[in-house]
Amino acid sequence: MNEQTFAELSAGYALGALSPEDEIAYREALDAHPEWTVLTTVDADTASFLAEGVEEVAPPAHLRADLLSRIGAPAGQSSPAADAAVVTDAAADAARDQDAADADDELDDDDPRAAASGYSVGSPATEQLQTVERRNWTRSLFALTASIALLVGIGWGVGTLTSDMRAPSAESVLAQIQQASESHSNTAELADGGEATVYWSPEVEGVVLVADGLPEIDDSQSYEAWFVRGEAPIPAGAFESSDGSAAMLLEGEMHAEDVIALTIEQSGGSPSGLPTTDPIVAIPTNA
Repeated sequence: MNEQTFAELSAGYALGALSPEDEIAYREALDAHPEWTVLTTVDADTASFLAEGVEEVAPPAHLRADLLSRIGAPAGQSSPAADAAVVTDAAADAARDQDAADADDELDDDDPRAAASGYSVGSPATEQLQTVERRNWTRSLFALTASIALLVGIGWGVGTLTSDMRAPSAESVLAQIQQASESHSNTAELADGGEATVYWSPEVEGVVLVADGLPEIDDSQSYEAWFVRGEAPIPAGAFESSDGSAAMLLEGEMHAEDVIALTIEQSGGSPSGLPTTDPIVAIPTNA
């Protein structure tokens, strides 16, 4: 039995709603996992707190006398008091049935209570009632948990979507750079005949790398850009390209005199945060 199942049984035990089979399973699990005692304590305290809001109801004054009369009567016989109690109870039941019938007659067909008027009156066996109560409680708990999970999932999804919508693209930043009153770019050729250009502006936040004719790589590899600051390479983001061309918004902030280098790394970028291959291109950014 896992802790979640035990928690359900513990709540049912605190409410007195376990069947004999479930109570046995509950006690066996508690013996096997004494660390779960804290759950039983919390459930017992909660049930006690709920019970404080229920007023005590005194039994009818004649109940004790009726019970003693029936107990003292010989087998197969009943005492006058018991007979009187039976008659009284029958009369009370008849009166309640009549009241219920009158109430049913007053209900319209559209009244949602009208559907209930056809149900039989009577109490189910105690064990059946306890089983139903426990199942209903468990289903309510599951429904609440599922609702919370759904709300959390929706909130996360909306937050992620909103964040993605707010994130600038390489194309939008490049357009801002090209429209700025002061913009810069440097281009360098790749060994295989392609070229890569870096665009930036002091008026625009972001640096864009545009490349064409990149060497072919397989699915286990990625291109990775670097800000080379002095002799220290700083990761600026990894990307893939299916046709040898790419427009990439570099991650991080470029400093004056940085060199933008491009290497081929394992898929997703170098795990060490340092280049593992020689650059396929290096672009100075001194304006």
